[in-house]
Amino acid sequence: MDTKVYSLDQRISDRIRLEREIRGWSLTELAERSGVSRTMIHKIERADSSPTATLLARLSGAFGLTMSTLIARAEMSQGRLSRRQDQSEWRDPQTGYLRRHVSPMSDLPLELVEIELPGGADVPIPASAYALHRRWIWVKQGTLTFVEGSETHTLGEGDCLELGAPQDCVFRNIGSETCIYAVILLRTS
Repeated sequence: MDTKVYSLDQRISDRIRLEREIRGWSLTELAERSGVSRTMIHKIERADSSPTATLLARLSGAFGLTMSTLIARAEMSQGRLSRRQDQSEWRDPQTGYLRRHVSPMSDLPLELVEIELPGGADVPIPASAYALHRRWIWVKQGTLTFVEGSETHTLGEGDCLELGAPQDCVFRNIGSETCIYAVILLRTS
């Protein structure tokens, strides 16, 4: 396993525990708020199990954070310049989805994230992961099928979609080639 990915996984585990403790929540309370089992949260916090993108989205949503913010807090890099080689990456152990936090860590209400979604992969994300944010998806390469509640959008290279009110959604790559897209998040509160 790549040591950079492992060390970020460890920092994510530590950050999840810290976010829970800052709020004074027990494992049970976080489980109830996130819909993730207490046992799984315990395994994630001990770094015995790497969370999938879906689980990470549920946990970050319970904290009132985006997945990007939670991972960025784990990475804790500062400065106005974010060089590609220094950008934090996280790979979903279940789907191979690779997430790169592109924007520099700052107090601005904007986040830019690049995603590489392997062919045949589906990544469901709960609505809670996007609470208090406006979101756009911009496809840079390939084709993305994005399911937003009951509506399905097929996005090709260069297409950009503004998402509506937060709903459960699925990022789906029905092709065989990797789809690369950006998610732009704007905090509204």
